[in-house]
Amino acid sequence: MTERYVKVYPRFERFWHWAQMLLIVILLFTGLGLNGLHGAIPFGPAVMIHTMAALALIVLWVFAIFWHLTTGTWKHYVPSRDGLLKVARFYVWDIFKGGPHPYRKAYWRKHNPLQAITYLALKIILFPAIWITGLLALGWNLWEDAPNALALAGWVTDIHLLSAYAIAAFIVAHVYLLTVGHSFRAHVKPMITGFEKVTLTPEEEAYLESDEPERIRPRT
Repeated sequence: MTERYVKVYPRFERFWHWAQMLLIVILLFTGLGLNGLHGAIPFGPAVMIHTMAALALIVLWVFAIFWHLTTGTWKHYVPSRDGLLKVARFYVWDIFKGGPHPYRKAYWRKHNPLQAITYLALKIILFPAIWITGLLALGWNLWEDAPNALALAGWVTDIHLLSAYAIAAFIVAHVYLLTVGHSFRAHVKPMITGFEKVTLTPEEEAYLESDEPERIRPRT
């Protein structure tokens, strides 16, 4: 086994990550304004910006789902119990003592077990919840005459807000974890350049150097 710098984040994945981040920040900011927590943007423009950003994010998610399924990168999000307790202990305890991270990125598995579970929960629970409730709220005129529509609208609003706050909490935790261990720059740089140090088997290293040399940096 050897460690090499490998392009583990393709161009689309990096675009998807940063575009998603920007749109979610816009949605959180305008959403907080629509709920009366600030008045930086008038109500009308805030609704328009919120709606446009939400639709753009949905389109981005559709493309991202298609990309994950067709490229096989969905496998990185499959949960695993192998090493899960060690990683959890690291984030709860060892990280504050300066201990080493127990997980080393591999060519075929770039997310540690806790990351995989967290990202999977975002993708199959929180994102669909906020997506569906947002579309229901946007299309209120289409179902306002349905039985118990007002009661259902209350549930839709509550689920939408709870999902938004959960996503906001994830962002806070995500940014915080970027500041521990390695430098913030070291954590963020791979999502800009695409290259990160990962552990390769001799077979993987030989394959990359022979068939995909642009994905592996030369030894220095």
